[in-house]
Amino acid sequence: MTIKLNKDSIDIGIVVKDAAKAVAFYRDALGFEDTGTMPMPGGGTMYRLLCGTTLVKIVDPGKELPASAPGGGITGAYGYRYWTISVPNLDELTAKCEAAGAKVAVKPREIREGVRISIVEDPDGNWVELLEAT
Repeated sequence: MTIKLNKDSIDIGIVVKDAAKAVAFYRDALGFEDTGTMPMPGGGTMYRLLCGTTLVKIVDPGKELPASAPGGGITGAYGYRYWTISVPNLDELTAKCEAAGAKVAVKPREIREGVRISIVEDPDGNWVELLEAT
């Protein structure tokens, strides 16, 4: 049996140390659409941002947490390490993120014929791969 979907994308939740910085990165630097906030059960706040039909849920837990995921991208640790957004303006968006203070972990480059990527870090060190295919 295969999965049946009601939506053509997945949603992702990112628990962050500094919600203002994270929201500024995803909303202002990457250009995600702000669809509002909501209180989290048990405390904290969820900031809801759309990237196409993908809902990116930025979660401020409202308290100090006992651990942080290690940075270092793909080779830094096991588990979720990066996610990819397909864009038509790789160079422009990478430069906009860098100008906003984001670290560019991988400068724009071709990885195979007709496909270029860059990788930027959000304020918590999570990697976002930008992919442009021609």
